[in-house]
Amino acid sequence: LAVKDPTAVERANLLNMAKLSIKGLIESALSFGRTLDSDYPPLQQFFVVMEHCLKHGLKVRKSFLSYNKTIWGPLELVEKLYPEAEEIAASVRDLPGLKTPLGRARAWLRLALMQKKMADYLRCLIIQRDLLSEFYEYHALMMEEEGAVIVGLLVGLNVIDANLCVKGEDLDSQVGVIDFSMYLKSDDDIGGKERNVQIAAILDQKNYVEELNRQLNSTVSSLHARVDSLEKSNTKLIEELAIAKNNIIKLQEENHQLRSENTLILMKTQHHLEATKVDVEAELQTYKHSRQGLDEMYNEARRQLREESQLRQDMENELVVQVSMKHEIELAMKLLEKDIHEKQDALIGLRQQLDEVKAINMEMYQKLQVSEDAMKEKNEIIGRLEDKTNEINATMKQLEQRLQQAEKAQMEAEAEDEKLKQEYVNKSDSLQKEFSQKEEQLLQLETDLKIEKEWRQTLEDDLQKEKETVSHLRTETQEIINLKKEFLKLQEKNKQLKRICQDQEAALEELASKLSESKLKIEDIKEANKALQGQVWLKDKEATHCKLCEKEFSLSKRKHHCRNCGEIFCNACSDNELPLPSSPKPVRVCDSCHAILIQRCSSNVP
Repeated sequence: LAVKDPTAVERANLLNMAKLSIKGLIESALSFGRTLDSDYPPLQQFFVVMEHCLKHGLKVRKSFLSYNKTIWGPLELVEKLYPEAEEIAASVRDLPGLKTPLGRARAWLRLALMQKKMADYLRCLIIQRDLLSEFYEYHALMMEEEGAVIVGLLVGLNVIDANLCVKGEDLDSQVGVIDFSMYLKSDDDIGGKERNVQIAAILDQKNYVEELNRQLNSTVSSLHARVDSLEKSNTKLIEELAIAKNNIIKLQEENHQLRSENTLILMKTQHHLEATKVDVEAELQTYKHSRQGLDEMYNEARRQLREESQLRQDMENELVVQVSMKHEIELAMKLLEKDIHEKQDALIGLRQQLDEVKAINMEMYQKLQVSEDAMKEKNEIIGRLEDKTNEINATMKQLEQRLQQAEKAQMEAEAEDEKLKQEYVNKSDSLQKEFSQKEEQLLQLETDLKIEKEWRQTLEDDLQKEKETVSHLRTETQEIINLKKEFLKLQEKNKQLKRICQDQEAALEELASKLSESKLKIEDIKEANKALQGQVWLKDKEATHCKLCEKEFSLSKRKHHCRNCGEIFCNACSDNELPLPSSPKPVRVCDSCHAILIQRCSSNVP
């Protein structure tokens, strides 16, 4: 014998128990004849059986403290699939006495039975098997066909009216045990088969009547909606008919007026066409003459642009040379500043001149920056002029195309006029159409001529602006040439200042050599003074004659006294002079010791 699958046996047993409990509940409720309470035994057994069916194949979910296995998870999922179940789920969560998920699931089943929507809720849950796979194993009752059968059996419970008090009941601690004694057959049950058949027939009739009532309500609502839409459309159609009739009358009147006006317009257009032909020919001739003048002006502007570009290149080369010269000048200035710092005491005048040169260089640098900015602006102006020349070429091409189109349209209009004169009597309707076309063509020709005149004016304005820009560029180039001349003059001044600086440096070197010689002489004098420190000066009364020339001192021959040796000389004999940096005049020196002589008054002179 083949071994049966235990899970399939469990599903079959639970399905049979569900059938028995639902059947017994319906039969007992009909025999009872009023609404059921929570203490009714078949109703309690039904909830126990449903709890076992929902628990079959439920996955064990790990929580923080222990393993959890409840049916509240899949039942809580119903509110996301069926919006009407949100009210039940919210009321179950708000119940104060419920603490466990199993108690919330039991309260949810009772409220669904009272709403008579338990079958609808569970049907939505069974359809979404991909969501149920998170809570149930693949062999669970809710995942197989037995679950769909149970949902179909639950539809019969809509016959029952139940009034259950969920708020005060202890649903957390109830023990769910199936009482099989209620489903065992007895003698009384065998005798009541006819009664059960009658009850089943009555239930079928009631269900049929309820379904008919639902269908009739839905059809009535749809018919009301259709009637409303038809009434609205009928009123709209009546209004549109009235408007259409009024429009037809107005159109007929306009048609008569247009026909009368059309005959007048035909006569006017013939005269207008003849006048426009003459105007178009005159304007074409004027346009040809103006086009030749524009070509000449364009060639002149192009030649001026080439000259300006060559001048710009020359100026750029000159600016590069000036920048290199400026760098050389800056290097030379740095070297000069170093030399000046070393010789500050003797070169105060040179420092002022160098400051002036620096100021001049700064002015030249600023002028160079201004000239560079001017060159950038000129480059931008040249680019704009090139863009404008390209636009002028494009507009000239467009004007040539429009002229060709206008000449073709004129030839076509002349040919059509000859045909109209020949076929005017036989084809009045065709003449009206062609007349409207010709009017459009005439309007187009007039607009084209106006546009061409405007283009001509804009081109003349652009050429005038370009001439002004060229003159402005010429003035700027003249200013740059003047700046170049000034820069050359400043360079010459800088060279002259360099020469002066070199001459002054040579003079300083000579002074330094003389100073070194004077220092050597002073050292010799000091040594001689040390040797003659023991000698005593002569008194003025005793010194009456010069030691060298032995002549008597007088007003012309004044006394000069030596500091070291004490000897006295006259001014004629003491001719040895020595320049000192501290004194503006040279100093007289002794012939013997080379010490500085002091001029003293003689005894004869007061």
